[in-house]
Amino acid sequence: MADGALDPGEAQEGLERTLADLRLMADVSAALVSSLDAGDVLGRLARLAVPALADWCAAYLVADGVSRVAVVHRDPDVEPPSGAEGPMPSPDPLSENPVERVLAGDGPLLADQGSAPTSDLARAHRELTDALGLHTEVLVPLQARRRVLGALSLVRSAPDRPFTDDDLHLVGDIAHHAALALDNARLYAAQRDAAQRLQRALLPELPSLGRLQLAARYAPAQEGAEVGGDWYDAFVLTDGAPTLTVGDVSGHDLTAAVQMSRLQSMLRTLAWEHREPPSAIMRRLDGLLQYYSEHTATAVYGRLEGADGGPLVFRWTNAGHYPPLLIAGDGTTRFLDEDGDVLLGTGADPERRDIVTELPRGSTLLIYTDGLVERRGEDVDRGMVRLRQQAAQAAGEPPGALCDGLLEHTPEPAEDDVVLLAVRVP
Repeated sequence: MADGALDPGEAQEGLERTLADLRLMADVSAALVSSLDAGDVLGRLARLAVPALADWCAAYLVADGVSRVAVVHRDPDVEPPSGAEGPMPSPDPLSENPVERVLAGDGPLLADQGSAPTSDLARAHRELTDALGLHTEVLVPLQARRRVLGALSLVRSAPDRPFTDDDLHLVGDIAHHAALALDNARLYAAQRDAAQRLQRALLPELPSLGRLQLAARYAPAQEGAEVGGDWYDAFVLTDGAPTLTVGDVSGHDLTAAVQMSRLQSMLRTLAWEHREPPSAIMRRLDGLLQYYSEHTATAVYGRLEGADGGPLVFRWTNAGHYPPLLIAGDGTTRFLDEDGDVLLGTGADPERRDIVTELPRGSTLLIYTDGLVERRGEDVDRGMVRLRQQAAQAAGEPPGALCDGLLEHTPEPAEDDVVLLAVRVP
């Protein structure tokens, strides 16, 4: 072999190592774009780092303090110490401990285990490394836009497998990609929280209806950063009749939320100014929606009628919405008129019907949006049957407890917004 020539075995080993690094980067990239939850992103990253890069890995998240969100060991039978995951002590900004230097933006650092920790955070980190075994450790910050969003601790326990410069370069590349994913997750969370606050602010307070018990719930979707156009409303007309409305504007963005607010306001105004049946009010609303917006919407709108202490009826109309559910006091349930009229905003001018439903004593009327019965990959008929079964089991509950119980059975994470409006006849 000529001087300077690379040994074939070493060349093959170098090629295999390069291919393994490329596969790891591809896996990391796929994992990072598959979630917008910061804790989930770091958990996936830690699981990929073991055993490809380390014998065990700990991930730290910086958001309103420091939390250790994942501890993963290459041996699935090795459990991290009790309480290893969770909030951590606050970093000391003047500390020279490696873990605090990394959280301040230094690194990747090959941690020196000779020096004693001098802060609560460093001592908590040392307790973990002592418990799981350590020979060499690399600490790397997850930093984007000059902001540290987290950190990784990569530990090798075997003396014959120290970290090399190539390892540090690879760890740095992974940390860069992870930091961008965390920053996206942070921005997503901020936008989602703002959108949900806007949605909640647009929903009204419920009026007092005397002997009638009234409750409403709004549960935002957890998949996606944007709100939908789900809304509810209840108010009392000039003739004393209470009204109930649940609707859903097409789209899942802030525009849909704003359009939802407009639709709610227009419906209130129309109902207040025109003493007409619900079908006529809905027809007027349909004309306004076609003029002001390109969105479509579904809605149930109706009024409660009946003398005090006498029979109570719900006079209502349905524009393409899921049918209300009537829950009798004995647990019997039935959907009301499942064939609704055309939804709002289609450009058509259909005839709309008024439906009159007697509400027996002790019964509960439930109006809801599609997020309650629709689940991905499932026929909607199953969701409708499930709703009837769950409602029957809670037939004797007050409206608020009924709504809370139904929301507890929605999938996690919720795929769509859910609105519930329930009224119970004493």
